Amino acid sequence: MIWDDAAPPPRPAPGPLGWLRVVLRGGTMAIVVFGGLAVLLLLRLIERPLHGVRRPWTPWITQGVCITALRILGLRRVVRGVVMKGTGAVVANHASWLDIFVLNASKRIYFVAKSEVAGWPGIGWLARATGTVFIRRDPREAKAQQLVFEERLGVGHRLLFFPEGTSTDGRRVIPFKTTLFAAFRSGGLPDDMQVQPVTVAYHAPEGERADFYGWWGDQSFAAHMLLMLSAPRHGRVDVIYHPPLAVSDYADRKALARAAEAAVRRGFEAVLPDCGGR
Repeated sequence: MIWDDAAPPPRPAPGPLGWLRVVLRGGTMAIVVFGGLAVLLLLRLIERPLHGVRRPWTPWITQGVCITALRILGLRRVVRGVVMKGTGAVVANHASWLDIFVLNASKRIYFVAKSEVAGWPGIGWLARATGTVFIRRDPREAKAQQLVFEERLGVGHRLLFFPEGTSTDGRRVIPFKTTLFAAFRSGGLPDDMQVQPVTVAYHAPEGERADFYGWWGDQSFAAHMLLMLSAPRHGRVDVIYHPPLAVSDYADRKALARAAEAAVRRGFEAVLPDCGGR
């Protein structure tokens, strides 16, 4: 699914200084990201036979790489609230591929992504190496996916998914899809299972359009990355961790999804009041 309520605006090609920033930022970020990937894969050779799926060491590398990449880009991250402790999952609104860096920088998590992502050049390799859970949106595979969720959550992993099902222009929260919430009501999961809603809200650099960080419609990944790398300056992103929701407190997946969406929307409206969250 692609959110395309309005077409992304045309963006001018970078000028000479813009291309210089692309080379400097992009080159440095590539060294950090793929250098970190190399270290992670080497460490995984030791971690896998000792700990299997648990991965107690390598997520620290992912978190460090993401923090460094955001600093290279110049995007300031402001974190509010308390990161959940204990067993649970995380749900957040989705504006662009930058969310992966922003959310990984704040806590050690494992993303849940559509199966197509595994085949994307670059991103797919990173996703597989860092333990992303790939799913197919096929009801016939629901039971198998539930078993994967149970295994990963059972060893203490915190899974993160975007219930909107698509990225947006970053100026709204669209209705949460409820399907994946059913996995967190499985009888095979701990009784104290929690879901923590997280609001991600981007503030555009001075002089740029309010939807500067959004990635939607027919805009390609390469075009959006070029825009991010060539920008003369960057703004900030607010990351708000809301109180976790106890899964047992909700009658069904729909009620749990509504409560999570309401929390994310309240946070969004608090820091971006002109958007209205819709």
